[in-house]
Amino acid sequence: MSASTPNSAPAHGFKEKAKEEFVKAFQLTIYFGSWFCALAFLAATSLNERPIPLSIFGFALFKAAICAKFMLIAQAAYPIKVNKQHGIVSSLLLESLVYLLVVLGLNYLEAGVHGLIHGKAFLVSMTEFGQSNPLRVVAMSIVYWLIVWPYLLLTGMSIMLGGNATIKILFGDKSNPN
Repeated sequence: MSASTPNSAPAHGFKEKAKEEFVKAFQLTIYFGSWFCALAFLAATSLNERPIPLSIFGFALFKAAICAKFMLIAQAAYPIKVNKQHGIVSSLLLESLVYLLVVLGLNYLEAGVHGLIHGKAFLVSMTEFGQSNPLRVVAMSIVYWLIVWPYLLLTGMSIMLGGNATIKILFGDKSNPN
């Protein structure tokens, strides 16, 4: 019986960890997807597209899932840390820029792999990211940072106060009717 206990504990731990990672990825995908769908809708209306193609929303959700995965990779490589002496904003400002660089780099790699799949040279495909327009890449980076920043602040608040306290602050305490 004691021989099976060590084997069952890691499996349960792995299962719980996998579930936790799935939930995080799903939540981030929904968060990014909301932003990316809103931006796609804005772009379609700005271009006066009629009817608005539903495929842009599918692409936005797909891109959101990829960005969520990139964000989780960045968090695994560079975990979020909050220094109580400096507060949440000061602690996470540099980290937000690191996450931005990681996601930007992974997007460049994604563009290179996408090019390889379509028979293009890897480096040429990487340079075509952002339509080969550095200002477009900067604009995309600013928008992405503005999307990521609130998520990081919420995560920092959750680290500082605890998940339950953060939920109570944001949505109220349903357990205490008084």
